[in-house]
Amino acid sequence: FEQGFGGKGANQAVMASLIGAHVAMVNSVGEDSYGGEILANFAGYGIDISHMVRSPGASGVAPIWVEADGSNRIIVVPGANAGLTAEHAAAAVAAQARVDAVIGQFEIDQAVTTAGFEAAHARGATTILNPAPGAAISPELAAVSDGIIPNETEFAIIADAAGLPGDVDDPAAMSGLASHLGARLVVTLGERGAALVGADGEISPVETPVVEAVDTTGAGDAFVGAFAFGLASGWAEADAVRLGCAIAAESVLRPGTQSSFPAHHRCAEIIREVVA
Repeated sequence: FEQGFGGKGANQAVMASLIGAHVAMVNSVGEDSYGGEILANFAGYGIDISHMVRSPGASGVAPIWVEADGSNRIIVVPGANAGLTAEHAAAAVAAQARVDAVIGQFEIDQAVTTAGFEAAHARGATTILNPAPGAAISPELAAVSDGIIPNETEFAIIADAAGLPGDVDDPAAMSGLASHLGARLVVTLGERGAALVGADGEISPVETPVVEAVDTTGAGDAFVGAFAFGLASGWAEADAVRLGCAIAAESVLRPGTQSSFPAHHRCAEIIREVVA
């Protein structure tokens, strides 16, 4: 048994910071000791916590079971995540001196993320939705999501809720869901890399480096954080996906979530390898 810092948004913020982005985290933590430790951890990564709030009660936690092959099962206990309001999310985005990309996940209420994304669009920023844990996407949130990044399981859940095929091996299923959601779609496929659905519905597979996984926990978050950095830096989508795959592959070499992410100098090396 061991404890470590996590949470999907937190992991993505840390990864984006490690790779070189200026990051502000917007969420709620509890008034327990975990809340203070979480804020200190963000500050240690140079992440702006001026828009974090403290809510009564316990901070959100997520017990994780890691299998011998590195795969995992996660139970999310939202706790203080429910204390973040739509008004606070929108105000936090609006208050940024500069904002290029805003990322949201399903560990907070979809209406809160919708408000944050609307504020992001008002600033001309790109919005990236990681619909995890998997659930149906509200029409309001889909309408303000520029890019949506599910994994295979989440893809199937979202497609089923929409009454569409959920087979990631079927190109028509991917292009069909992208069309239904009205957003660009990137599906992460674990050791098979990722698939980018183009504006014309064409599927572009992106391979990931072949590695021996120790723990896949947080790999999807590493992908999202790196992908967002690429887009915010003006990279082409395909290059941003390649960067995400390379960073995610690096993260599975070590146990844990944030503790498994590559350090800043290693991120710089990976960037050079991807753009070479």
